[in-house]
Amino acid sequence: MTATHHDTTPKNSFKHLSLSERGVIYALLHEKKSVRYIAARLKRSPSTISREIKRGTAVQIRSRDLSAFSAYFPETGQAVYNHRRANNGFHKKLAYAEEFLAYAKEMILLHHWSPDTVVGFCKNSPEWKNKIILCTKTLYNYIDQQLIPIKNIDLALKVRLKKHSKRSRAHKRIFGNSIDERDSSVALRKDFGHWEIDTVIGKRSNDSALMTLTERKTRMELIVPIASKTTEAVNNAIEHLMKLHPHDFKKWFKSITADNGSEFAGLSKLLDNVCPVFFAHPYSAWERGTNERHNGLIRRFIPKSKRMSDISAKTLKRIQNWCNNLPRKILKYKTPYQVFQQEIAAIQ
Repeated sequence: MTATHHDTTPKNSFKHLSLSERGVIYALLHEKKSVRYIAARLKRSPSTISREIKRGTAVQIRSRDLSAFSAYFPETGQAVYNHRRANNGFHKKLAYAEEFLAYAKEMILLHHWSPDTVVGFCKNSPEWKNKIILCTKTLYNYIDQQLIPIKNIDLALKVRLKKHSKRSRAHKRIFGNSIDERDSSVALRKDFGHWEIDTVIGKRSNDSALMTLTERKTRMELIVPIASKTTEAVNNAIEHLMKLHPHDFKKWFKSITADNGSEFAGLSKLLDNVCPVFFAHPYSAWERGTNERHNGLIRRFIPKSKRMSDISAKTLKRIQNWCNNLPRKILKYKTPYQVFQQEIAAIQ
């Protein structure tokens, strides 16, 4: 039995006219052949032949009577083609944007920035005011076409959106106020001081964990190591933060939104008369989307297969600094740290 292949995708066999093909056009024109005849002979589109004739037609002077006439010459067509290819925008961008491409390579490969972050940061940076900056689409195209030494595998995973649908649960754990009771203005992110909280774990074998707090407006991220994913460990970490900032905690924390994990069971009691605590609906991670997004950023550095107890405090500080010093499109390419400092200065 012979295998049959049903390939419905046509092969792209397009290529530019060669000098020898231009010679055939010249000869057939002298034989008074039509454009369609020449196109069929060369297996080209009639419009391709027509454009080539127009491109290669030049005015000549007869020596006998100095009269002018127009005729197609293959050398003229080739010369015009070479000139246009040498000066097209594609090659100009590659040549003139070398400094930007080198910078993009460094920030993407070494600092894990996205191409859009690189472009947005440069457009807003005084250092790049009078320099060539490619647009985001062009930079992605160059990566896809392998014109610069960056591969798609080097890029962070693109955000994948999934349909949000509420699911009912027969026995819901209620640790405090529902997110439905939270002021609707919090969703608009116009007011500073509303945080989302979660825990990040490594191997599930009596391992330590991380408590993460993300401020909704500025995207400021706090990463706090905790002994375990328990109520006691979370409460100890929050109490430590309150002791570190005894005069500012109430100003900085106007609300905290958590999921229904058992480690947050004592949060409402702990923060009673300090700030309200709200709990998202079960199976509704998007209700704490900012924090979930930042947990994904942390996972770039700490995969699920790694034990949290093996991560040093120095490494956690470096990851936190990276999150807070990454320019964000949503912040007009300012960093969370910059915007956070602006908010702190405004309330002092």
